[in-house]
Amino acid sequence: MPVKTTALPPWLRRGMVDLFPFAESEGPDRNLALRIQEYSKTGKPLRVKLGIDPTGSEIHLGHSILFRKLRAFQDAGHIAVLIIGDFTARIGDPTGKSKTRNQLSNKQVEENALTYLEQLGFGKPSEQSLLDFTTPGRLEIRRNSEWLSDLDLVQVIDLLGNATVGQMLAKEDFSKRVDLGIPISLHEFLYPLLQGYDSVVVKADVELGGTDQKFNVAMGRDLQRHFKQQQQFGLLLPILVGLDGIQKMSKSIGNTVGLNEDPLSMYSKLEKVPDTLVTSYLELLTDIEVNETLSLDPRERQKIMALNVTASCHGLASAKVAQADAARLVAGARDHIAEVPSVSISTVNFPAKAFYFLSAIGLCKSSSDARRQIEGGAVRLDGNKIVDPNLEFADRNMLLGKVVQIGKKTFRRIEM
Repeated sequence: MPVKTTALPPWLRRGMVDLFPFAESEGPDRNLALRIQEYSKTGKPLRVKLGIDPTGSEIHLGHSILFRKLRAFQDAGHIAVLIIGDFTARIGDPTGKSKTRNQLSNKQVEENALTYLEQLGFGKPSEQSLLDFTTPGRLEIRRNSEWLSDLDLVQVIDLLGNATVGQMLAKEDFSKRVDLGIPISLHEFLYPLLQGYDSVVVKADVELGGTDQKFNVAMGRDLQRHFKQQQQFGLLLPILVGLDGIQKMSKSIGNTVGLNEDPLSMYSKLEKVPDTLVTSYLELLTDIEVNETLSLDPRERQKIMALNVTASCHGLASAKVAQADAARLVAGARDHIAEVPSVSISTVNFPAKAFYFLSAIGLCKSSSDARRQIEGGAVRLDGNKIVDPNLEFADRNMLLGKVVQIGKKTFRRIEM
């Protein structure tokens, strides 16, 4: 008699790049669909781990892919185990880094952790947040300093005995640094072992990660085997390409959309995403059926994607207002635009030249950047292009209430 196979549910398959181990038959140790099916029979939910190291203060849409999948597990009745890597953040994940990361202080890590939770929706109703913080039994928030701070030298040596130098140097990021003669600190070898040990402590059934995290997630499986536990599944999701259409979404590159951005800024950025990225953004950042949009005009797909992604962060009503406001601003109108975010000029010294003004209110990184933006034709005031960086504004009254625009994505109403 042939072995019965069980398919993964659509909500789980969506966006998935890799799942290991993967089997369409066999048992629940190798077939995640069967492990999920056990839940429907026994009522025992899976423990789904996602670790985040709060090394910065902003979560962008690229990060949100993993949280969306974690939320999908929550909505299916399973337990999200969100690990705040307050201990491992002090080491810094070497993945994707070409040099040793600067170690953060405890205070910096905790401040960042609190901002992360706020951006994920802590304190909001579940329908208004990225994760479900309110349904009982659906979320555990753990800080890995709870167990990693207490490891003694014997335990650390035991962990180190589960990996070889050869394995570590085979990790792509380390091998590149060896080839380039860039030093690797010994504490960096500890990172994947400590992340793997997190899986042991929380008894993870599934660990989520980006495709760049396969080594670290696999280490969790190795350590669970070492500690005689049932091994977790590794479920990997893609790295989101940023607004430039070339490199991964990264704040250091400047091609991001932050979860905390106002609706108008978010929508305006997203509706300019290159056509080649729209399908992946629809699949990874929304719940709408991608096939239903493929036959539409490319411009319409962009708008649908921008509206739905903005709605996922701010609600549909705010997203629709942002869409309408963006259209009016592009057309050069500013009256009756409801949700243009404001910027204060209270600290600007007048008279002020245009390049200084844009730098002083933080819309350009520096005075030289402001000059480049103006000379490149990217700056408008109430729809009128500013062409001279040295254009002088005699006093605040010349600017108050007007809308300044940088490129096609940034709009601010000038206020005191």
